[in-house]
Amino acid sequence: MKKLWAPWRMVYIRQLGKEEGCIFCKKPKGKKDAKNLILLRGKTAFVLMNLFPYNSGHLMIAPYRHIGRFEDLTKVEGLELFQLTSLSLKVLKEKLNPDGFNIGMNLGRTAGAGYEDHIHVHIVPRWNGDTNFMPVIADTKVIPEFLEETYKLLKPGFDEGK
Repeated sequence: MKKLWAPWRMVYIRQLGKEEGCIFCKKPKGKKDAKNLILLRGKTAFVLMNLFPYNSGHLMIAPYRHIGRFEDLTKVEGLELFQLTSLSLKVLKEKLNPDGFNIGMNLGRTAGAGYEDHIHVHIVPRWNGDTNFMPVIADTKVIPEFLEETYKLLKPGFDEGK
């Protein structure tokens, strides 16, 4: 039997169920953008990397305001969410060259929302052949790059796109 070493996954395993409060409220309050994986701060919303991604470059866009219902967004917040989604796609295409994307929102616990009281958009870059036996057989997803390396690669694109 071959072994696949992924020691960084222990951080995720140890944190399951222990995160206190809303990450979308806490992270932008801190001024440690690189540590919190915040790529861009807009006026009403921000872009950050998913700490436990489905694929390399998995981003989330969230309003600063703690809001759980899409229909309660202001026009300004809704517009900025879509503008930041568009900018994120542009940067991801330029820096990571994916073959496609999954973009979506999980609204409500039944829909899969981990933070059902604070809406956010997910962008997951996809590459031809990025699916394999690991999720099916071992319930494991292999992420081929450290988050910090992906952050360093993406950050200049967001700085230019402001």
